[in-house]
Amino acid sequence: MAKIDLTSFEWCELIFSGKNKAYGAYRMRANSPKRHNLAMLIVVIIALVGFSIPTLIRIATPKQKEVMTEVTTLSQLDEPEVKQDEMKKVEPIAPPPPALKSSIKFTAPVIKKDEEVRDEDEMKSQKELTQTKVAISIADVKGNDEANGKDIADLKQVVTQAEPAKEEVFDMVEQMPTFPGGSAELMKYIAEHLKYPAIAQENGTQGRVICQFVIGKDGQVRDVDVVRSLDPYCDKEAIRVIKSLPRWIPGKQNGKAVSVKYTVPIVFKLQ
Repeated sequence: MAKIDLTSFEWCELIFSGKNKAYGAYRMRANSPKRHNLAMLIVVIIALVGFSIPTLIRIATPKQKEVMTEVTTLSQLDEPEVKQDEMKKVEPIAPPPPALKSSIKFTAPVIKKDEEVRDEDEMKSQKELTQTKVAISIADVKGNDEANGKDIADLKQVVTQAEPAKEEVFDMVEQMPTFPGGSAELMKYIAEHLKYPAIAQENGTQGRVICQFVIGKDGQVRDVDVVRSLDPYCDKEAIRVIKSLPRWIPGKQNGKAVSVKYTVPIVFKLQ
């Protein structure tokens, strides 16, 4: 049996041979191929438009500048010059005053007759002493150590102490300060927390900001300063990030924790 195309016009004529072709079924079957083709075309067009919409949106959207913050690795830095600080003269602390040896010379009592003793020389009773207005002062007692005796009342020596020496900050030590995790973690921290200032982006500002700071004995970052400036906004952002650094492992000199200067470059770059 030959293959029959059920959608062909000949098959439609064969089915409705001798029947009322004005009936709606005849028209539907006769126009079926045309409707199928039109429907398929519409589906294909809709599919193509649907898949093309993302591409059209991407093409129509204006391109924006990509911002990339580049951080220079510490290995690219020049070795800092070691400057030997001038020896500071420390004023010696004033020696303590000499020890005082106060003594009262003992006078042996002299026995006299009653008629030879004057009234003012007689010993006063406790009641008489309390009623008198005479004041007893330590200045009335003369000390004597037979060699360097001094009157306590005349001793007016002022003892002064020298001002405490300022904390020394080293440029280079035996064991330099270390960021937790090493230099790679330091660069990662800066890259993640650094925000490119919007004004600097609009002005197309690019370049490097070099910051210098001190890592104290306790590992805290302090005294942040910009050694090489780029832009006020970039400088401010670089200082903010450096101040936010967590506690470091402090540097050591002769086995003791000391304060050390540290330099880090931060690069602002637009791509």
